[in-house]
Amino acid sequence: MTEQLTKKYPYIQFASDRSILIKIGDEISREIHERVLNFFLLIGSAKLSGIQSIHPAYNSILITFDPCIIHPHEISESVKALLTRESSVNIHDPRIIEIPVCYDEEFALDISVVARHNSLTIEQVIQIHSQPEYLVYFLGFSPGFPYMGEMPKEIATPRLQTPRIKVPEGSVAIGGDHTGIYPLSSPGGWNIIGRTPLRLFSPDKEEPTLLKMGDKIKFIPITRKEFEELKN
Repeated sequence: MTEQLTKKYPYIQFASDRSILIKIGDEISREIHERVLNFFLLIGSAKLSGIQSIHPAYNSILITFDPCIIHPHEISESVKALLTRESSVNIHDPRIIEIPVCYDEEFALDISVVARHNSLTIEQVIQIHSQPEYLVYFLGFSPGFPYMGEMPKEIATPRLQTPRIKVPEGSVAIGGDHTGIYPLSSPGGWNIIGRTPLRLFSPDKEEPTLLKMGDKIKFIPITRKEFEELKN
């Protein structure tokens, strides 16, 4: 039996000479997400010396550290000790946040592509996309970008073959069977199906990101007029 097959979750491995990876599972699920959130909060609250950043993902956490401040073996042992305290974390009930989205053709650059790919009408795409309550698994790619799961497979659509050089701020998009929101104008390869007037990233605020890992999101369809009123 190989080493990979004998490993039990969670386990720790070095990802580089200044980073370690905590692997918590293989699949993407809400159960594993809860454990990722537990460990993320636990490690963050421990304030270990030398840690530079903590990056949660769907089923893992990457910790980068300064080896001039803390020895790799020391941080590995410290994290192993923290993992035994998983049950001590007190997680508050998740926030439920409504995100207004205008699915108007001007903003929904790829909604017809999504509709054709899934043999649906544009109205059906909007209805299906705005129906569920989505979980923010983690933030990444750019500041405040939420990776959200449990999007209905009826509207799953492959990413663009050629990414756009610039995706407008607030664009709501589909990439495979996940949905997300671009908090800043940036390159991107997801299918754009709408836009929100809300700002997801405000660097001048004490809490710069509107959304947090563990939040639950509900998309609310709005008209073009409502978009402009909220934007202003």
